[in-house]
Amino acid sequence: MLIDYHTHHARCGHAVGQLEDYVVSALNQGMEQIGLSDHMPLLHVSDKDNPDSAMPMDELPRYVEEALALKEKYKGRIEVRVGLEGDYVEGYEDKIERIVNGYPWDYVIGSVHFLGTWDVTDFRQINRWEGRRVVDVYEQYFDAITKAAATGFYDYIGHIDAIKRFGYRPEEDVTALEDAALQAVKQHDLAFELNTAGFYAPCKEMYPSVSILERASACGIPVTYGSDAHHPDKVGQKGAEAQEMLKKAGYTHLAVFAERKREMKPF
Repeated sequence: MLIDYHTHHARCGHAVGQLEDYVVSALNQGMEQIGLSDHMPLLHVSDKDNPDSAMPMDELPRYVEEALALKEKYKGRIEVRVGLEGDYVEGYEDKIERIVNGYPWDYVIGSVHFLGTWDVTDFRQINRWEGRRVVDVYEQYFDAITKAAATGFYDYIGHIDAIKRFGYRPEEDVTALEDAALQAVKQHDLAFELNTAGFYAPCKEMYPSVSILERASACGIPVTYGSDAHHPDKVGQKGAEAQEMLKKAGYTHLAVFAERKREMKPF
């Protein structure tokens, strides 16, 4: 891959390496663009109760300042894109909007990690699946994805089916839930990502599944690529496999972003 739009670094507490380490990793791989997209600060739960989940609020301006400086430093060598993985949490739209509008982002990823106070992507909270119907959780998750797409805050949806991360899959057919989320993405003219990190999770499958990717392609929904790297060495991970998967699904272009504007780049 010549781009990677989903990366994290030490500020979030569960990744390693500094921002520049990720830029250098992409540069050494011959990439044309690298997106810096660390986790938005927590807005509805405390850092104390959810340690090492996202950057502290007072680090947000420092993160942006450093990312902008790297964009300037590496100009002409690699295009650095300044982004944010902006959690969608229902009921906190005003606070999210202030962050989205408060900084000169190149792009903002709309991701769902939390259902209420439950971070469904945190291995430390797996026990919260106990006593729940899996299909009910899926319904709540894809409803949140649909609502995130409608906010206008985001440029693309991240790991659209990350709810499968720990291998919990309902017996019921959830195609209709997935399709409703895809239609919301299309209706609001967003892109979504092929996120390769799922390959290393218990689900052993990229986000999204091949089936969702093929249906998204058939609907004409733009796609981008993200490694979701939490270590500089993971930048571009499974890029060749992702490219092949995209081609098989019918994709020929990737969405890239600058100053919140989307362009399509052939690959």
